[in-house]
Parts: sequence; structure tokens; C-alpha cells
Amino acid sequence: MIKIVNTSANALPAYETNASAGMDIRAALDNPVTINPLERLVVPTGLFIELPMGFEAQIRPRSGLAARNGITVLNSPGTIDADYRGEIKIILINLSGEAFTMKNGDRIAQMIISKHEKIEWKETDVLNISERGAGGFGHTGTT
Repeated sequence: MIKIVNTSANALPAYETNASAGMDIRAALDNPVTINPLERLVVPTGLFIELPMGFEAQIRPRSGLAARNGITVLNSPGTIDADYRGEIKIILINLSGEAFTMKNGDRIAQMIISKHEKIEWKETDVLNISERGAGGFGHTGTT
């Protein structure tokens, strides 16, 4: 169980299907808001959460909103740390050529809760050889 405060009139984040990994998050708006092409906007949700240590919440785009309207999460995935207690706000950007208007209760992003590990660095002068080596950025081809 994760503690949540909801100051909006909207439903809590929810999984839309039994197999969904992400819970849809809704905009908490007093009035409709328009995002013009290439404009970014910080959208309030009215949600505050208390994650246990060792967990994070990731904020990701909704695929349909991105495909149909060009609306995506700018810092995707956004990370909410276990010690953050402020309101969850979503940084949206309009990558389309048309203005997009959203209203209170619109599903604007999805949130995934996941475990993470803490690591310690061990400085060294040499790394073990791997099959991939330093290959990156398409080194395995395009097909």
C-alpha cells in the first residue's frame, strides 16, 4: 500500500486493464488549458504520494495522446523519488502543428511504480572486455 493524498475531484490513478503496467493520471484544472505547438506546460494533478524507500514513480507519456495529438511528457520518464512530498505535476509538450486543449479530468500521462537499487562506485583503470565492447548508436545495423 502506498499513501496518497488527492486534492482534486478526479479519480485516483488507476490501471485501465488487468495487464496494464502504468496507471493513468488526470489533469487537475480549474479551467481548460491550451498548449500551442512546441509549447510546454506544467500540469497539476492534485496528487501527493509517499513512496517507500527503494521505490520510485516514473511518469511516462500516454501512447494514444502522443500518436494522435503529439502530446508527450517532456522529461520522459520523469522520476518521483521516495522522499518527495510535493504535488505531482506533469511537464507536457506539444510536438504537433496544432493547438491542443485539455480539461479537468483528462488522462494526460501514466505512472509506473518500480523498485530500484542503490549502488556504490568502484573506481578502476580497466573494465572487463565484453562482446559488445564500445559499440553503440546503431552498431548492430538497422534491419
